[in-house]
Amino acid sequence: MQRFLLAASASVLLFAAGAPALAQVGTPALRVALAPIPAAKDEAYPGVIKLHVDATDIDRRLIQVRQTIPVSGPGPLILFYPQWIPGQHGPVGPVANVGGLTFTANGQRLAWVRNTVQPWAYQIEVPAGVSEVDVAFQWLTPIEGAQGRVVVTPEMLNIQWEKALLYPAGYYSRQITFQPTLRLPQGWNYGAGLDTVSFENGLATFAPITLEHLADSPVFAGAHYRQIDLDPGGRSPVRLNVVADTAKMLEASDEHIQLHRNLVQQADRLFGARHFNHYDFLLAVTDKLGGIGLEHHRSSENSVDVKYFTDREATLADRDLLGHEYTHSWNGKWRRPADQLTPNLNEPLQNSLMWVYEGQTQYWGLVLTARAGLMSKQQALDVLAMSAASFQNIPGRQWRAMQDTTNDPIISQRRPQPWGSYQRSEDYYREGSLIWLDADTLIREQTSGKRSLDDFAKAFFGVEDGNWDPAPYTFADVTSTLNGVQANDWAAFLRERLDAVGPGSRGPLDGIERGGYRLVFKEEPSGYMGALYKELGRNDFTYSLGFMMNNSNKITSVLWGGPAFEQGLTSGWEVVAVGGRAASADVLKEAVTAAKGSPEPIELILKNGDVFKTVRFDYHDGLRYPHLERIEGTPDRLGDILSPKRR
Repeated sequence: MQRFLLAASASVLLFAAGAPALAQVGTPALRVALAPIPAAKDEAYPGVIKLHVDATDIDRRLIQVRQTIPVSGPGPLILFYPQWIPGQHGPVGPVANVGGLTFTANGQRLAWVRNTVQPWAYQIEVPAGVSEVDVAFQWLTPIEGAQGRVVVTPEMLNIQWEKALLYPAGYYSRQITFQPTLRLPQGWNYGAGLDTVSFENGLATFAPITLEHLADSPVFAGAHYRQIDLDPGGRSPVRLNVVADTAKMLEASDEHIQLHRNLVQQADRLFGARHFNHYDFLLAVTDKLGGIGLEHHRSSENSVDVKYFTDREATLADRDLLGHEYTHSWNGKWRRPADQLTPNLNEPLQNSLMWVYEGQTQYWGLVLTARAGLMSKQQALDVLAMSAASFQNIPGRQWRAMQDTTNDPIISQRRPQPWGSYQRSEDYYREGSLIWLDADTLIREQTSGKRSLDDFAKAFFGVEDGNWDPAPYTFADVTSTLNGVQANDWAAFLRERLDAVGPGSRGPLDGIERGGYRLVFKEEPSGYMGALYKELGRNDFTYSLGFMMNNSNKITSVLWGGPAFEQGLTSGWEVVAVGGRAASADVLKEAVTAAKGSPEPIELILKNGDVFKTVRFDYHDGLRYPHLERIEGTPDRLGDILSPKRR
């Protein structure tokens, strides 16, 4: 671990240099002066913080929190509510959901004041003779989706510890130890990445753990719970913990469970090492709990469709979710970008390497899913076709490079966009995966199939088996490891694809053709795309008329610069009629197809509020949906990539 500390210390020094930015400006009208927020130091916080979370008030969806924090000496004490949440890549800690906050010491209530520059920080004055401070508050979890992600339902709940605690400023997260307990409704059971000491009468007591790992160890609990061993006899347990809206939803065939076991096996064969003492997939089968797909070092935190186990073919949208999140245990959690490894949860993160953290994980998630059999080769090819079509000539590349989209979790925080194809949004996921496909096929081509990105995975992630202390990496670490696999100017290769911008720039599609396929468009969607969009209620005319609409005929997105854009359309318009017929997706498809052999325009009547509009598309190229077509006479490198590893 020592060799990684130098890289980490450079990141820490940058943040320390920026500390004055948190200094108080002006004179706030408060009853007490604000004390400076102390810089984090890498030494142990004295004592263990006791944390008790009571999650039994499921009717009102209130989480009761109590803490006992050891203190040393009188004076101002500053406590943080976590702001920069690992895995969410932005300052999204919901401090507004803290209610009823009180501090007491020796039975006396202590007044608190919020820092006006850093509103996630609370200041109290510790009296003389006090050795510990008691904290109590409610985590006011959302009751409906418009208020935020729902984490409590009558059947299940999702405890994310970073939303249910305060911690002392001035220390590294890895140096603050918590002793957590959790009280659940009677009869409920749970899964967690934590180590359980005892579970009796609904009270779970967990082993002491640092704040760094506690914030990375959520809990799924519910009335309907099942645990499945995914690695019988393995060297470190890997379990699938499932909670569901009903007991019926927990039923899974032996075949389906085996596919999840294949995923674990294929990850072992890819990476060659494990960086956890146990791993717990946390999976909610629900349409009541808020959707989530979040990575953690020793667990996942995911929700899937209610038919995930009982009707596997009807849930394509969730097919590669667990493969993606499991990969994150290696990429993003153990090997972590150096600018992500901040001292604590209130120091700003930087996302400059998200195209590795998320982009390569997106790539391996798809590859492992196919290798495990959770997705067929053809389905994986269809996924790649959809990504290639999206980024072949995305309008936003005319002004904004993909590298800049790594800032989106901070500046956009996943809010809806009026012009997604022009504004771009976290494209480091799918476009990033195409860059890694490009690199993989190039290595395979240059070595005549003897080496591949699998060798990078083994060299970068497959060392120090059993170590799960975060190991930071830099851009130079990535390129040097690639050069160890196959000599090339990898820095130039990556920068060319990351920074491409302006007229003539195109997406990183070389990997598709080098893989033995080409992107083509046909008049019918691929089997995967057709089934997926039926599941999601989408009707896609992006590559013909330039828009997408839902099953209510409402336009949900418009391609910047496309035919609909040129007609002045935006999201929000409802298609009422097509050529004199009542609108539906099928009627519109028929009209687009008919126009292919006719000079007549496609006429639509649309409605937005009480405004009606008639537009005529002079479009005659028919329906267009992306596919990958085999290039005869070339190696099927994509087929090789997606095939299971035998050892």
